[in-house]
Amino acid sequence: MMTDPIADLLTRVRNGARARHPRVDLPSSRLKVEIARILKEEGYLVNFKVVEEKGKKTLRLFLRYTPDRHSVITDLRRISRPGSRRYTGKAGIRPVVGGMGISIVSTPRGVMTGQAARKAGVGGELLCEVW
Repeated sequence: MMTDPIADLLTRVRNGARARHPRVDLPSSRLKVEIARILKEEGYLVNFKVVEEKGKKTLRLFLRYTPDRHSVITDLRRISRPGSRRYTGKAGIRPVVGGMGISIVSTPRGVMTGQAARKAGVGGELLCEVW
């Protein structure tokens, strides 16, 4: 049994990027698909799709690399954990690495980037940071 599926997603992406794999497969969920959607929109992933294999849905992430085979993702960090949830208002959502990265926030209006949450005037649970 997995206690933190978001941390598992981040770890698989981090390990896949460091090993220069073209894609990463992991068990799918609606929250993971939303995080993948944000990563694709922000340019950290080439694409993603949900594939059904052996009756189970699998989320397949296609990682993005620069022309000289360096990963676009430098690092990922989990902020809110199951044992220590981190909630913040719109004023508490800070830029990541001086604005060079993104934070992903779960808000009452759905999962969105920290910048979009500040613009919408909502706070929520800080899931992770990517840069």
